[in-house]
Amino acid sequence: MNVQLKAMDISIVFGGLRAVSDFSCDLYQGELAGLIGPNGAGKTTVFNMLSGIYTPSSGDISFWDRKGKAHEVGKMSPARLNRIGVARTFQNIRLFSSLTVEDNVRIALHSQRTENPLDVLFRLPRFYADETRMIERTGELLALFKIDHKKHELARNLPYGEQRKLEIARALAANPSLLLLDEPAAGMNPQETGDLMQLISFIREEFHLTILLIEHDMRLVMGICERILVLDYGRIIAAGLPGEIRKNPAVIKAYLGEEALND
Repeated sequence: MNVQLKAMDISIVFGGLRAVSDFSCDLYQGELAGLIGPNGAGKTTVFNMLSGIYTPSSGDISFWDRKGKAHEVGKMSPARLNRIGVARTFQNIRLFSSLTVEDNVRIALHSQRTENPLDVLFRLPRFYADETRMIERTGELLALFKIDHKKHELARNLPYGEQRKLEIARALAANPSLLLLDEPAAGMNPQETGDLMQLISFIREEFHLTILLIEHDMRLVMGICERILVLDYGRIIAAGLPGEIRKNPAVIKAYLGEEALND
């Protein structure tokens, strides 16, 4: 398997506090991996470094795009990372709440437009071709998440679970090869979580994605992740298959609790 992303001893310090220390991992193309740990362990901080929101204080991050080209991404902006194939969702939903469902996705497709300013100004054929392509692609993504019938509604009026789906649809609009999902099941009921498990597995196959997700719902993590990394106090304390993680004494003590052995 080819490596999609390699993080090598990345650390970040905030005002003398080391939030993440010497985090290293290899994500392989097509892999669906999980990052778990107690609240405050540094999971979202890791995501922020991998997605360009934070610049690591030390260490290196390499990413291989769909063409196999290597990029050193530790100091790249989120916009540039998005252009080369890294997309993410957030723990707290960050939709354009005053825009329609359709427009939220169309905005994410902007980087794939081919027209130039003259095409737009004079409404030349390439402008209309781009418009048609964007509308069709937006419809396909919304239909995939079964929210296409609400495309004209404002994003803020969607139920919480559908807002989560819209955020993932918007991330997929950027045509990523690596998708980072930060607590995608947060706030969902068991039925919604079960549907989400199937959807994440489906989009991994359908879009040929590598996925890394943060999640506290152990049913979801153990049910779909092929490999799990465990973070505690900013350091990785375990990595392995779900069955290995479930029985790891350090993980049980720090996070899962003794009941994990009986689940």
